[in-house]
Amino acid sequence: MARTIRISEEELQQAIKLRDEATTATELRKAMTVILMARLSLDPNSVAELLGTSRCTTFRDRLDVRNQDDPQKGSWGGRRRFTLTMDQEREFLAQWEAKAKSGSVLAVPPIHAALIERLGRTVAPSYTYRLLARHGWRKVQPDTKHPKSDQAAQEEFKKNSQRMWLPPA
Repeated sequence: MARTIRISEEELQQAIKLRDEATTATELRKAMTVILMARLSLDPNSVAELLGTSRCTTFRDRLDVRNQDDPQKGSWGGRRRFTLTMDQEREFLAQWEAKAKSGSVLAVPPIHAALIERLGRTVAPSYTYRLLARHGWRKVQPDTKHPKSDQAAQEEFKKNSQRMWLPPA
């Protein structure tokens, strides 16, 4: 026989408070999970069917209501696997930053080659692109006009050219 669910009065009051202050459907669903279990003595399967969730979700929702006042635990995010620390990456990019500020055009292949030399092993080019993006580097588009173009000649051509092209007769 399955264990009976015991919901304390304190937990029920937390759920009622959450229900009254809910701003999203998720918060309301979590509160209603506990309220239905406590007030109507429904089992998790029935509550899941009423709310359109799974049985496991009812247990998760109850746990969320019970622990809503506790400070959040650290998230699972972060860099677990890295070849260089953030400070080492900044130090590596500092030499290239000086070249970029002086106005020279930087390409990724030389940076990638220097990175491989620094690490002492090969890495995918995507690692270099992600490293640059992580530190706020971005691609700057070159000017779209030819360096030998003559603006005066282009304007003269526009003034004196035919308005409509006709095929040769």
